[in-house]
Amino acid sequence: MAASTFARLPGFRDFPPEDLALRSHVFDAWRRVSRRYGFVEYDGPPLETLELYTEKSGDEIVQQLYTFTDKGDRQVALRPEMTPSLARILGDRSRGMSKPIRWFSVPQLFRYERQQRGRLREHFQWNVDIVGEDGIAADAEVLAVAIDGLRELGLGPDAFRARVSDRRLVAAAFVAEGVAPERVPAALAVVDKLEREPRGKSVEGLVREAGMTDGAAASVLDLFTEPGALKQRLGDHEAVAPGLERLEAYVGMLDAMGLGDFVEVDLRIVRGLAYYTGIVFELFDRKHDLRAICGGGRYDRLLELVGGEPLAAVGFGMGDVVLGELLAEEGKLPEYSKSLDYFIVTVSEDQRREALRIAHALREKGKSVAYALREQGLTKQLKAAGREGAREVLIVGPDELAKGCVVAKEMASGREREVALADLT
Repeated sequence: MAASTFARLPGFRDFPPEDLALRSHVFDAWRRVSRRYGFVEYDGPPLETLELYTEKSGDEIVQQLYTFTDKGDRQVALRPEMTPSLARILGDRSRGMSKPIRWFSVPQLFRYERQQRGRLREHFQWNVDIVGEDGIAADAEVLAVAIDGLRELGLGPDAFRARVSDRRLVAAAFVAEGVAPERVPAALAVVDKLEREPRGKSVEGLVREAGMTDGAAASVLDLFTEPGALKQRLGDHEAVAPGLERLEAYVGMLDAMGLGDFVEVDLRIVRGLAYYTGIVFELFDRKHDLRAICGGGRYDRLLELVGGEPLAAVGFGMGDVVLGELLAEEGKLPEYSKSLDYFIVTVSEDQRREALRIAHALREKGKSVAYALREQGLTKQLKAAGREGAREVLIVGPDELAKGCVVAKEMASGREREVALADLT
């Protein structure tokens, strides 16, 4: 029977040790920062009912999902994001929990999308959420976590920035400029594409979707693209002024934390997902060569959609794919190397039984230990110790055992010393 060869599925990754080391490096940083801020980790199943996602995002999302009918005749999907699962989990138990709820997770997510730079069909994502607090202090806290997650990995304000905005403020500006409230969501969709489309096309979009004239559409776009224009023109408007004050207070809190150099107000950021209800943000590399590293904001009605109690919520998701590219560009990838506390070398097979006893005793003390699994000469064993990154070699020979000791050799310096067996085991 001919041997078969199997290719990895498009958009998926293998993680040999050197790549898994980078993943662990990133995950460890995410977890350290989350816990510093008082968040606790949770998880959920990678398979959920399809309805959980269509309830939030509409039937059109089905084309982006890995979905199928299971053996129980249920329509299910591999999770494309974590927030609906969070809402479902809290929907069952939030009424009995103290607020605010500070949870984080690092799930693997799946989307059947076209592959491109920074986007695969699977990725891991750092999700951080505060549930049950509607004040802007929660919004500022969540963004501070995201910023510190990147700082923990060695990235500074010269490498990335957080662009912040407020959907309520942008919506209020459209209404103040004469757009009917029912047409504001379509207008927000035009704003969301401002950086990706020519200005003329954006003007056409507002004329078509928001019912504006060409002149009015061009004028309102200036509010979102020229710094300070919104405050200058509509700063005293009764619907706009509170939003401006809220956004200024939010930025002020981040500045008080010492994170002001990372933050930039940009009203073009409205986030494409309609469930966002207030302050939103995205993190980008300074060169703007990559996709968004992170995105999030306030979503105060999502828990109700999946049967939970009406609770305010704010959170973000940060993927590992774009972040890995940024770390590589900034020279912040960790150096991979094997490491081992001890490699045990035997002079002959007569010492193997004692070597096994020593190895197991050291392992029980929390040390990492390896040895040759078959009979080899001293030179081969020492070379193997070097390949494994051993800090020390323990040489077990008949003369040393007769004296109740082994010879410990430091691999870096070559220094040798005798160590009593009692001290090792």
